[in-house]
Amino acid sequence: MSNTDKPLVKVTDLNVEFHGNRKAHALDHISFELPEGQVLGLLGESGSGKSVTLRTLLRLHPQRTTRIGGKIEIDGKDVLSLKGRDLEAYRGGTVSMIFQEPGLAFDPVYTIGQQIMETIRAHENVDKATAAKRALEMLDKVQIPQAKRRFDAYPHELSGGMRQRAMIALALSCKPKLLLADEPTTALDASVQIQILLLLRELQKETGMSVIFVTHDIGAAVEVADRIAVMYGGRIVEENTVKGIVTAPRHPYTAGLLGSTVSTENRGQPLPAVRGAPPDLSALPPGCSFAPRCDNASDKCRSEKPALLAADGERLACWHPVRELMPIQRDSVCA
Repeated sequence: MSNTDKPLVKVTDLNVEFHGNRKAHALDHISFELPEGQVLGLLGESGSGKSVTLRTLLRLHPQRTTRIGGKIEIDGKDVLSLKGRDLEAYRGGTVSMIFQEPGLAFDPVYTIGQQIMETIRAHENVDKATAAKRALEMLDKVQIPQAKRRFDAYPHELSGGMRQRAMIALALSCKPKLLLADEPTTALDASVQIQILLLLRELQKETGMSVIFVTHDIGAAVEVADRIAVMYGGRIVEENTVKGIVTAPRHPYTAGLLGSTVSTENRGQPLPAVRGAPPDLSALPPGCSFAPRCDNASDKCRSEKPALLAADGERLACWHPVRELMPIQRDSVCA
């Protein structure tokens, strides 16, 4: 992306707090950009803030119990200021989402075809016949066998892999500019996971849309993403190209995730694990959230939160990186 090009997605200083029985600081002033036609992978353990980020971009959190600060700009729209019909048009039109469990995302009392048709007609002024034709074309595009038969099937009549393909068809039916994919392969077996990942990448290249892909599996991120942002404790702690993350991770948490991944090189050997558990978002430590689990942590780590700094396309928030490179300089986009 050149300096004159505006990113499709620009998130600046995004802060999200949930106020229920107790306050949880789910996102801690995160910032990132995504150009058109690229895929950003959000990587991290459960509770790191990945899904919260996607749902915030789509404005799905209940207003009464959620406090959101910062700014979200997508396709020139100030997302946090959208209301009423503008917000409805934005959801599904500009931005669409593949949910983690399609069995729960689909309405069980309507057929797959009816639900895709409803989405198309909600965003475009077309008749039922046109919407039905488009819905059937989408089921064909996501490589569902016997698409006409599946068009008239109810969600419970499809296998997990077929439901996920139908969910992708639903999400892409109105040609969104940005697709949010929330761990779309988690509930699927390994062979079907690969099929879905390859399908997503193929459709992304064909349509030119941008994608934010959430996963806890580094292997899935490598298959789909152009860049990876590693999240921990509601913050982005490292961001780089896929090659940079995989071959030369700098944050100890990123290195720990990679080290605990099964590969042919460590077959037959015990996997190293990141000790401890993710932090309680309602009681975050004053310094680096990863410090209680980090072997490199110092007193400074436990008392001072490291800023997210950038240089040469890489961003890092760590006082003691795994490998020391050229000094990281402050970037105006970083939190």
